[in-house]
Amino acid sequence: MARQDASDLAHRLGRQAEAVCRHYLSSGRRKGGYWVVGDVRNTPGRSMYVRLEDTPTGPAGKWTDAATGEHGDLLDVIRESCSLIDFKDVTGEARTFLSMPPPEPRPHKPQQQGLAPQGSLEAARRLVRISQPIFGTLVQAYLRGRGITDLRETGSLHFHPRCYYRPDEHSPTETWPAMIAAVTDLQGRITGAHRTWLDPRRHDKAPIDTPRRAMGVLLGNAVRFGTAGGVMAAGEGIETVLSLRQVLPGMPMMAALSAAHLAAILFPDPLRRLYIVRDNDPAGDSARDGLTERANAAGIEAIAISPSLSDFNEDLRSLGLDALRVQARLQVAPQDAARFMGLAA
Repeated sequence: MARQDASDLAHRLGRQAEAVCRHYLSSGRRKGGYWVVGDVRNTPGRSMYVRLEDTPTGPAGKWTDAATGEHGDLLDVIRESCSLIDFKDVTGEARTFLSMPPPEPRPHKPQQQGLAPQGSLEAARRLVRISQPIFGTLVQAYLRGRGITDLRETGSLHFHPRCYYRPDEHSPTETWPAMIAAVTDLQGRITGAHRTWLDPRRHDKAPIDTPRRAMGVLLGNAVRFGTAGGVMAAGEGIETVLSLRQVLPGMPMMAALSAAHLAAILFPDPLRRLYIVRDNDPAGDSARDGLTERANAAGIEAIAISPSLSDFNEDLRSLGLDALRVQARLQVAPQDAARFMGLAA
């Protein structure tokens, strides 16, 4: 589907924003000019806000999840709430809701060699391929600034010195250095890429509106550190997971990139015990509960590990490595402490 067609669908949905929310986000409710719900997957809660009317700050249908930083339009709501992966299924569902006829077939245009649609699976794979290892780069300096110095088994992370960033469809394209994380499925195939744009002067995230964005197919997949085994840990953010790996360096871990995607990760066959690395907020509670239920139904023991502050990276930076090590040892099973921390059970 052409981009203008997708924009037209999003605009049409925006004109019926409250009806869309009542249908696809039925766990929420109206509060003033917004629809309030837990997240884009229709979890009960109050962290996600959908604008129901056009305002000076933006059009109806745009939403933001305050807990995760995710944002988008009502096409994204349909995709996530219905667990759709193929974009043509998303637009088909939107057309059905709007009582629109299916689009007329378009003549096929061969794709120009070397190019890929923006945001597509192939574009994500190409971005990972053209990026470089992180050692000795701004990515390593950025992670060091967040207290993350042990970078064993971080081959899923890459560095791109001039990664394109476009604030919105009406703005010119900028370039910033970026950390590129490869999102993979259970077979190790790249299904997406996550970009964290960086400021080379401050060794921190770039001073832009959305310094983190993902592309490709994320649902069920993750950024992976270490080889899957019988015991693993899964969390939301890359920095959160890498912070816990500073004190559990031998434990395989995966970052799902958001609370909604954490609740939907797919389980490797050998997995028997899963540590859920939760963020300390309502979205983290929801992800923990949903993932625990799914894991238990699959015969997998689920154990939540909770930070003292908002997340484990804040714990690492504010409380220090020794405090984080004690905290982790108290929350993991004794045999896992001995195995992954090198401590006596």
